[in-house]
Amino acid sequence: MENAKIPYMFKHTSHPRPLEGKHLQQIQHVQQGQLELIVGPMFSGKSEELIRRVTRALIAKQNVVVFKPALDDRYHASAVASHNGRSVAAHAVQDSHHIRQLLEGESPLFAAPDHSSNRLNNQIPHFDVIAIDEIQFFDPRVVELALQWVCLGARVIVAGLDLDFRGEPFSMVPELLARAEHVDKLSAICMICGAPATRTQRLIGGNPARFDDPIVMVGASESYEARCRMHHEILGTADVKDNARGDGISAGRI
Repeated sequence: MENAKIPYMFKHTSHPRPLEGKHLQQIQHVQQGQLELIVGPMFSGKSEELIRRVTRALIAKQNVVVFKPALDDRYHASAVASHNGRSVAAHAVQDSHHIRQLLEGESPLFAAPDHSSNRLNNQIPHFDVIAIDEIQFFDPRVVELALQWVCLGARVIVAGLDLDFRGEPFSMVPELLARAEHVDKLSAICMICGAPATRTQRLIGGNPARFDDPIVMVGASESYEARCRMHHEILGTADVKDNARGDGISAGRI
């Protein structure tokens, strides 16, 4: 065995030269930049999973910042909180422009001197992880913002509803689904039959909501419950389909 040839890939050589300069920056950029999307109906554990990933990043002593929509104050005004009571500190913001203002130092939030030497190409302080909960409540410009962060080498974690209460694609989430490196689609438990639930049932006074009701209505178990496809109910759906046919749209046509 002493004379056996060692495969080239396993040969022990002198210590390799350390990467430096632009080569190291390129390697780090490739390894760090990614978009992770966590979607599913209400009560499927989306916020719980986002909190888990953020907590692990904090344990690893990474630079982390978390955002949530200001209109979602069901459990806490300044934290992302799950239905099970777990939470992580977050900055409540109005829209994507508000996030940009905070990250680019137009607000005193991230304008401290210790950030001044760690800014990236477009004056955004360096964060290893940027997380956003309830992404469906933001404006479409948040997609461009998230992709900019990814290109700058950040790990971007986003959680939200992929379908609205009608069972239709929710806002800009389909575009994020298409552009993400990693997607986790979670399911809940149907409150009618116990099957895996992929839909969010809105209830108004205990009755199913109508198709033409407002898309955004913040609430919890008093207004929503998880349902499977079979038991998901929306009033007025037949009227909408009839109108669509009257406009020359075929139900089975793409």
